Amino acid sequence: MKLTVRNAAGTPTKQMEVDDSVFGIEPNMPVLHQAFVTGRNNQRAGTAQTKTRGMVQGSTKKVRRQKYTGRSRQGSNRAPHRVGGGVAFGPVQRSYAQALPKKMKRLAIRSALSGKAADGQLVVIDELSFDAPKTKQLMGILRAVGIERSALVVTAQTDRAILASLRNLPKTKTLPAAYLNVVDMMNHQSILMTEEAVRIAEQLWAVKTLKPKATAKAVEKKAAPAKKRPAAKAKAVEAEAVEAEVAVEVAVAAKPKRAPAKAEAAPKAKAAKAKTVTPKAKAEADAKPARAARKPKAEASADVEKKLAPRKRAPKKTEGEG
Repeated sequence: MKLTVRNAAGTPTKQMEVDDSVFGIEPNMPVLHQAFVTGRNNQRAGTAQTKTRGMVQGSTKKVRRQKYTGRSRQGSNRAPHRVGGGVAFGPVQRSYAQALPKKMKRLAIRSALSGKAADGQLVVIDELSFDAPKTKQLMGILRAVGIERSALVVTAQTDRAILASLRNLPKTKTLPAAYLNVVDMMNHQSILMTEEAVRIAEQLWAVKTLKPKATAKAVEKKAAPAKKRPAAKAKAVEAEAVEAEVAVEVAVAAKPKRAPAKAEAAPKAKAAKAKTVTPKAKAEADAKPARAARKPKAEASADVEKKLAPRKRAPKKTEGEG
């Protein structure tokens, strides 16, 4: 894409080639809108605050009794509906800052520059410098290049002479190319950029791509190892197999003898336990009397009936019987 370069008198002098990724893309309006809203929110101070009923001065005593006065129910003098009371649901100090992804921010700046260039509102001047602040001279340059309303002057570096020259002009602002932002570009109708500022903007916001030579070299480097890959892979596999065999032999030699399995050891332990009888256990066994033989069924049933039969109580003695 080519842009016309003008001199201080407004006469076109040459055509300069610019990067299409910065000045010639289709503007992405949703991203541009989101970047503008984010920038405006980040400019908010967020220091507004009101006093609630707990912050204002005044008594907390109830104004009058609740019932039997014939009047309305009232609380303290700090209530929001009373004169001098607190504010209900008022603003409090907060931060309105929002974050924007870097890629979206870069795309929004490129969209703004491309939109201004497509609408003819981007003017490039070959040089803009003053030895001393000259408001009248700068205003003449703006009119010569066709800028009659608000303007954003973009320079390569910060220039105090241009800044002082623009201070008394309404709806004008100056920025270095590194500080370009969507809010300032959208708030001004025209943008006046120096030729050097355009080059800095290209370096900062252009989409970086690989050069053809670098791409060809990278392809050659990738293709070179691919030819040697089968032989090298076979050697690597052989070396790994040898290392694995050596590791297995070392592990087998260093491994201690395995202890007898639990299944084999369990019967022996049980037999040994059964054979060994402690003196204490033997004494207890001798002390226990032999278990009595069970009674026959007939005798057992007679005993049960005897137990279940009701007991006969002796008659009570009267006083005269004694």
